[in-house]
Amino acid sequence: MLTLILCFSSSSTVKIEAESQSDPKEVETLKEIAKQIGKKDWNFSIDPCINDTNWATPKSDNFPRYNNTVICNCSTPDGFCHVVSIFLMGQDLAGVVPPSIAKLPYLKKVDFSQNYLSGTIPREWASTKLEILSINVNNLSGPIPGYLGYITSLKYLNLQNNMLSGTVPYELGRLVNLNNLILNENYLTGELPLSLTKLTELTELRISSNSFTGKIPDFFQSWKHLRKLEIQASGFQGPIPSSISVLSNLTELRISDLKSGDSKFPPLSRMIYMQRLMLRSCNLYGPIPAYMEAMTDLKTLDLSFNRLEGKIPYMAALSNLQWIYLTSNLLNGSIPDWIKMKNTRTQTDLSYNNFSQTSKPTTCREQLNLFKSFSGQNNSLSGGCLETFSCPKEDYYSLHINCGGSKTTVGGIIFEEDQDLGGDAKFVPVIPNWGISSTGLFWDVDTTAYDYIANNMSILEMNNSELYTSARLSPLSLTYYARCLGNGNYTVKLHFAEIIIRGNKSYYSFGRRIFDVYIQETLVWKDFDIEKEAHGVDRVVIKELKAVQVKDKTLLIRFHWSGKGTTTSPKRGTYGPLISAISINSDVKPPLSSSKSEMPIVVGTAVGASVVCLIFLTLGILWWRCCPDSKTSREKALRGLDLQTGSFTFRQIKAATNNFDPKNKIGEGGFGSVYKGVLVDGTIIAVKQLSSKSKQGNREFVNEIGMISALRHPNLVRLYGCCIESNQLLLVYEYMENNSLAHTLFGPEEGPLRLDWPTREKICIDIARGLAFLHEESALKVVHRDIKTTNILLDQDLNAKISDFGLAKLDEEENTHISTRVAGTIGYMAPEYALWGYLTYKADVYSFGVVALEIVAGKNNMKYRRNENFVCLLDWALVLQQKGNLIELVDPRLGSDFDEEEAITMVKVALLCINPAPALRPTMSEVVSMLEGRTPVCESVMNPSIYGDELRLGSLRKPLDPIAQQSTSETPSLVGSSDATLIHSSATTSSDLYKIGPTSSTIS
Repeated sequence: MLTLILCFSSSSTVKIEAESQSDPKEVETLKEIAKQIGKKDWNFSIDPCINDTNWATPKSDNFPRYNNTVICNCSTPDGFCHVVSIFLMGQDLAGVVPPSIAKLPYLKKVDFSQNYLSGTIPREWASTKLEILSINVNNLSGPIPGYLGYITSLKYLNLQNNMLSGTVPYELGRLVNLNNLILNENYLTGELPLSLTKLTELTELRISSNSFTGKIPDFFQSWKHLRKLEIQASGFQGPIPSSISVLSNLTELRISDLKSGDSKFPPLSRMIYMQRLMLRSCNLYGPIPAYMEAMTDLKTLDLSFNRLEGKIPYMAALSNLQWIYLTSNLLNGSIPDWIKMKNTRTQTDLSYNNFSQTSKPTTCREQLNLFKSFSGQNNSLSGGCLETFSCPKEDYYSLHINCGGSKTTVGGIIFEEDQDLGGDAKFVPVIPNWGISSTGLFWDVDTTAYDYIANNMSILEMNNSELYTSARLSPLSLTYYARCLGNGNYTVKLHFAEIIIRGNKSYYSFGRRIFDVYIQETLVWKDFDIEKEAHGVDRVVIKELKAVQVKDKTLLIRFHWSGKGTTTSPKRGTYGPLISAISINSDVKPPLSSSKSEMPIVVGTAVGASVVCLIFLTLGILWWRCCPDSKTSREKALRGLDLQTGSFTFRQIKAATNNFDPKNKIGEGGFGSVYKGVLVDGTIIAVKQLSSKSKQGNREFVNEIGMISALRHPNLVRLYGCCIESNQLLLVYEYMENNSLAHTLFGPEEGPLRLDWPTREKICIDIARGLAFLHEESALKVVHRDIKTTNILLDQDLNAKISDFGLAKLDEEENTHISTRVAGTIGYMAPEYALWGYLTYKADVYSFGVVALEIVAGKNNMKYRRNENFVCLLDWALVLQQKGNLIELVDPRLGSDFDEEEAITMVKVALLCINPAPALRPTMSEVVSMLEGRTPVCESVMNPSIYGDELRLGSLRKPLDPIAQQSTSETPSLVGSSDATLIHSSATTSSDLYKIGPTSSTIS
C-alpha cells in the first residue's frame, strides 16, 4: 500500500497512482465541507485521493504554507484512502467553519488560515482527533468554545487575528499535549485561567493585542519548555514576574506595553540561547545588566521606551546582533566604541537618551540613529552627526510635506517631497528646516528597503489623490520635526488615508491599524484608527490641532505604535503608523520680510546661502577668464562669496601649521601643497594651499569652495573654512588620519596599515553612499568628474570620504547631459565623456566601478598589466568574467580571509558600473542597495576588447604635446576638447589631499 504525500512546486504537479480509492463516505463529506465553506472549484468527478488535479496545489513544501491541498493516507487496513489533512489557505472562502469536518475520522490537520469564514468552531469538532488546527486571519466571533478542550490530541492551535471575545475557557487546560497556543489579535478579556498551568508541554505561547486584565500571571514554573513567549499590548499590568528566570530554553521573548507596574530588569541570565529579545515599554528602570553579553546567539535586542539608566554595557562579543533598539530611555555616559564601530549592517537606535556631548561620533553611519540622544538641547536634533546646522536669518512660518511621496502642488501650496526610503533605525535630516527619525523593526517578516513607504492598493478617487498615493509607514515610532520656525502658535493638519487594508470581503479587510499621535511630545490622539475615523478605506481624514505652541523654533510630530491592532493582515509587515501628508501653518501673519513663509523650499544640504554662493561662483570664474592677472580683482571676487563655512585668518593658519613647516607637509598636488595643522582648541586640520603659479587652480579654488560649502554628508570630506588674504588662497578641511585610499591600497607592502576584507567592503559602500548623495539626495545635484582612489580619503576609523571638488559640475535636472571641456583622470573616465565630452552622473558611476575593482584587486587600474595581452586591470577583469573566474581578481594579500560571496558581488557590481553604455549603468542608490545585499545583482557580460579599442581611439584624439612629454609623470593624460593641450600631472589641476608619490594623470 502507499501513503500519499504531495510535494509539488508552484509550477508543476506530480501525479501519483495507487490501487486504492478514496472512501466514498469521505468523498461525500468533502462535498458537504465544500458547500459549507463556499468552495466551488473542487472537481468531484475525479477521486480526490488518487488524482491530484484541482486537489493539490500547495504553495510550498513546508507546513503550513499550502493553498489548496487534500492529503490522504492509503495505508489503512480497510483498503481505502482516507483524508488526513486539509489545507485551504488564502482563498477568501466566505462560508462558515464546516461542522462536517467531524465526519472525517482520520483527519489530523486542518488549516483554514486567511479566509473569510465566520461563526465559531462547531461543537461537533470536539469528537475529532485533530493534532493541528489553524483558523487564523478569519472572521470568527463570539467566545472561544470550551469544548475545544476535549480535542486532547491537539498539539498546535492558532486562532490569531479574529473577532473572538470573552475569557479564555478553563477547559483549554485539558490540552495537555499542546505545544503551540496562539491567540494574538482578538478581543479576549479577563484573566488567564489557572488551568493553563497544566499545559506543561508548551513550547510557544502568543497572547498579544488583547484586553486581558490584572498582572502577568505567574505561571512560568509550569512552562519550562517554552521557547517562544509573546505578550505584547495584552492589557496586562507589570511587573514581569521574577519566576520568568526558569525559562532557560527561551529563544524568543517579546513583552511590551504593560499598563503599569515599575520593575527592575527581569532576571534573564539563564537564557543563553536567546535570539530575539523585546522588553519594550515595560516600565523598566535601573541599568542594563552586564550578563547580556552571554547571550551569544542574540540577533535582535529591543529595550526601547523604558526608564533604563546608566551606561550601555559591553556587548561587542555579540557578533550575531543585527538590530539594537535602546530608544527613549535615560541612558547616559559615553556611547561605547563597540557601537560606534559596529558594521554597516547593524541597525542601532539610541534616539531620545542623555549621552554626553563629548561622545558624539566623529562620523555618522546611516544605520545609527542618534536623534535627540544627547544631554542638553543645542544638538538635540542633529541626529548625532558632528554638524549642527544653523537656521537662516529669516524664520519659517509654514511647512508642507507629502509623506513618502514626490513634490506636488495642491491648492496653490507646494508639498515637499519625502522619498527617502527610511529604515529600521534611521535619522534623515532634510536641511535646513525639517527631518525624520524612524525606529523599529517589522517582526516576523524579512524586510526590504522598500517596506517603509506604502503605496496604494487600488485606484484612488478622492480629491488631491496625489497626497495619498503613497504614505510613510513605520513599525514602531516615527518623528517628523520642523525647525527654524518663528516662535508662536501654529495649526497642524495631519492627512491620513488607509491605502493598504481593504474594505472588501477578503482577509485583506481584517487588518486593524491602531496607533498614537503626539504633538510637541503631548499625546493628542490615542488609539487612532484611520479606517474608523474616515469611515472606510481609501477615504481621507484630516486631523487638525490649533494653537500648537512653538517656543524654541522647533515642532515635533510623533506617531507611535503601542502593539495594538493586527500584524498579519493584509500581510505581515504592514502594521504601525501610516501618515500621508503634514501641513504646518502659523496662526499669525508672518513678517513681510519673510520670503519663506509662503514657500519653504529646501535648496541645499548646508544652511543659508548656497544659491548666493553659486551666483558669486559663476561671476568669479568669469572674472578670472577675463582678467587672469588682476590680483586685486581676484581677492575682491573671492570675498564676494557668501559661504556657510568658517573664516580663518592667515595668522591662524600659519600658527596652526608652524609657519607651513615642511615637516607638516602631508601631500602635494597640481593645486599646491597640503599641510597638517592644529588649531588653538586642539582641532586637527588639513590646509590646502593654492600655488601662486596655478591659474587653473584659481578657478578650481572658487569651484571647490562653492561646491563643498553647499554639501554636507558623512562620506564627503568636510570643509571647515577658507582664508583669503592678499595672494593667499587656503582651504581648511577636516584632517583625515589615514591618508588617501590610493596610499593605503597601493602603498608599500611594509606599510603600517593593511585593509582587511570587511574594511574594503565598508569603504566601497561609503564611496557609493557619498556619490548617491551627490547625484540623487542633495538638492544641488553634482557630478564630481574625478572619482579615483587618490580622491578618497580615510579617517581614523577608516571611514571613506570623497574629496577634491575642483572639477565638479552642477547637474541641472532639466538637462539630460552636460557638453563640457573634458577634465578628469585616465583610467577612471567614462568612454562617452573622454571621447565626446558627454557628461552625466553616469560618468561618476563608471569611475566608481573602476575604484571598486581596484579595492577588490588591490591594484591600480592603469599600472597593472598582467601580461602584454592586457591593457589594464579592467581589461583583465572582463576576461575573468568571460571565463567565469572572477574570484581570481581578489587581492592575493587577503589570502583566504575574505567572504567569497561578498567579493564576487562587489566585482559584479563594479562591472555593471563600467558598462560602455551609460544607460545600462545602475544609479548609485541602486549600487548601495546591491552592495548591502538588499537587491540582487544582475550580471552583464561584456566583450573585453571594447575597452582596448576605446583607449586606442582616445589616444588618437590629439597628438602628444612634446613639452608635456618631458614631464616626470608616469602616465600621459588625454585631451578631449579642441582647445586643450596634452598635459602631465606636474601641471594638472589635481588638488588631492595627502597625495604621496607621483600624481595620477589628469585631463583638464
